[in-house]
Amino acid sequence: MNRVGRNLLLGAIALLTGCARIGPPLPPSLELPKPVADLRAVRKGDRVHLSWTVPSRTTDGETLQHPGRVLICRTTLAEMTACGTPVGQLAGSVPAAGETGKQGDSAQKAEFTDTLSGTSAVEGTGQFTYSVEVLNSYGRSGGLSNKARVPAAAAVKPPSAFGAQLTPSGVSLTWSCAPAPSPQPGVSYQLRIHRRASDAQSAALVAEADPRSCGSPVLDTTMEWEKTYFYYAEVETIVSQGHAELQFEGDDTQEVKVVTHDVFPPAVPSGLQAVFSGEGQSPFIDLSWKPNTDADLAGYNIYRHEAGAPATKLNAAPAKVAAFRDDRVQPGRTYFYSVSALDLRGNESGQSEETSEQVPD
Repeated sequence: MNRVGRNLLLGAIALLTGCARIGPPLPPSLELPKPVADLRAVRKGDRVHLSWTVPSRTTDGETLQHPGRVLICRTTLAEMTACGTPVGQLAGSVPAAGETGKQGDSAQKAEFTDTLSGTSAVEGTGQFTYSVEVLNSYGRSGGLSNKARVPAAAAVKPPSAFGAQLTPSGVSLTWSCAPAPSPQPGVSYQLRIHRRASDAQSAALVAEADPRSCGSPVLDTTMEWEKTYFYYAEVETIVSQGHAELQFEGDDTQEVKVVTHDVFPPAVPSGLQAVFSGEGQSPFIDLSWKPNTDADLAGYNIYRHEAGAPATKLNAAPAKVAAFRDDRVQPGRTYFYSVSALDLRGNESGQSEETSEQVPD
């Protein structure tokens, strides 16, 4: 075969091979954003915080190239089939590099806060249902997201004049009564007091009370000494639905700062008695008193003096028990005794009532 024939043959083969790859044309992508599937709703007071993952794919699995607005939908109906009049909207955005929404990738998050102030709450155990609808730049969507629901009962304002005062027994928490809402079947309210340590990100629940019991302080005895805390309160709304309960937090009071620096001494010891002993042995006076019950008690100091003289401390280290033997006594003298209590942080109580004992000649 000459060179011309060979070239013709190769050209025919190439043409046949190329034709084998030609198929029917694919329909153009409608660029419909894939509906959101992880919408979450959390209510606090009259605000509902919504969060979800921004779609990065279309309904046919392609990368979303032309995102549009996001409609925020809310209804009081049991079902939501269409957005209706949205309560808010967000501008569309293209997920950043590496945020494709595929499994294993980080995903771009979106948030929106819906304010219910002025909204007619659903009586009793009703709910608000939320959904979001992601549009493309042509105003079309792949459908509504999953539904997220929150109770629609009226929120209770936080109590006023919330205060926290350090006492020897703990932190005393007080407040003024919040206005009580009209009674509704299936709806109840609970005052909850929270405490946050200065070195912590989250707060702990330390007490619960009837919001109307504002004349009865609550004592927090679980705090630790020598720390800084921030206290606040809110009224929880609890909605009963059959065997289930839904609840949401009310708005918080202002935080109250408390430094638990212990400047409180233990109770003054009582019941001090002194008894002389010494026949046939070196003389001594035994002292005893009622034990203190303070949880942070470190021990006792014992003081002695003679008439007209200042008192001196007899012990080098705090006595650990409610008894002491004074063996540095001399015949013919009368001694006056008192004791005080010490706590673990060095706070010392006042001295007890004196008692006296005479050493015979």
